[in-house]
Amino acid sequence: MKRVELLAPAGDLERLKVTLLYGADAVYVGGSKLGLRANATNFNLEELKEGCSFAHSLNKKVYLTVNIVFHEEDYMGMEEYLEEVCACGIDGVIVSDPYVICYMVEHYPKVECHLSTQASVMNYEAALFYRSLGVKRIVLAREVGKDDIQEIIEKSGVDVEVFLHGAMCTCVSGRCALSNYVTNRDANRGGCAQVCRFAFESEEGPFTMASKDLNLSCYIPLLIETGVTSLKVEGRMRSLYYLATVIGSYRALIDAYYKGELTESFALKYQKILSRVANRESTSQFFLKEAGKQDQYYTGRQELSNQDYLGLIFGYDDEMKCFLMRERNYFKVGDSVEVFTPKGEIYSFEVDSIYDEENHSLEVARHPEQILKIPFDHGLPEYSMMRKRVEV
Repeated sequence: MKRVELLAPAGDLERLKVTLLYGADAVYVGGSKLGLRANATNFNLEELKEGCSFAHSLNKKVYLTVNIVFHEEDYMGMEEYLEEVCACGIDGVIVSDPYVICYMVEHYPKVECHLSTQASVMNYEAALFYRSLGVKRIVLAREVGKDDIQEIIEKSGVDVEVFLHGAMCTCVSGRCALSNYVTNRDANRGGCAQVCRFAFESEEGPFTMASKDLNLSCYIPLLIETGVTSLKVEGRMRSLYYLATVIGSYRALIDAYYKGELTESFALKYQKILSRVANRESTSQFFLKEAGKQDQYYTGRQELSNQDYLGLIFGYDDEMKCFLMRERNYFKVGDSVEVFTPKGEIYSFEVDSIYDEENHSLEVARHPEQILKIPFDHGLPEYSMMRKRVEV
């Protein structure tokens, strides 16, 4: 059985490295233009080349988004841009425009062409059409349920990628114009202002139309057995902590499935971790049924950080037997915490001492970005992190 791919977002070079180290098999990134996350840092050519080299050193892949809805002016310089990014070593492009698909297939046949969710594919006939153009993989619309996913795979024979975790689009994938009309920023050309998350005034008080986040961590076996090729996490603008936690959790769940070790208690721990990493509620959305009012926010929505993330670990003091960390949130002596690493290790312990850079003892850590030392008996891999202990 070919193992399912875990695909992670990467808004910049550091996020690319973190997600790959935490277990992603591939990343999708944006370049300097023609992608849908214009507000992300994105990659210039040198960064893209370095990112591809780093990924390939781990035997992993990089896909580049070229998935805006093209207007006439967007084709200006497109051919030169595609030549430059393909020369950087990308493994695939994620596209939605039929002309761009045909151009890539003709001129860069060794670079896989993946159809973006912007194309809103929801049936096998559409999948067969895009396959005939040379598309290798189709990223299905977020609104496609389990039975339709399976039918598309069986009847089209094309590789299928589905969203696994992250924010949902309130409108049908790839067909939103709210941002255009309310803010004059084109959602389908990289300028989405997330108007669906605005609070509007009504006679009954504030009104919103935002969808809750997607979370399919309960359905890993079902997703794999359905035959999907790739499971995609959303979030190129998310924090390092969010990406490390989400990718690390899904890596653990997927690996446990293939080893026959995905027990209920094992799954429950990671589902609890995933439920705490974001500040929005999550559901399975359209996967098992039509999404309903329970999958959407209307009024009274709160998005407060739970402040679980305590700090990024970046070194080790051999003399003091302490790891070095850059503090993110408040914690104190006596707190139950856990350290998690890119290798999938989790160390749970109680904080018995805290020291600052000058080795002064502290009872409380209350200054974000402060360098701290925490007693620990050995060094830890780069990009290890500390968080509040998750109780199951």
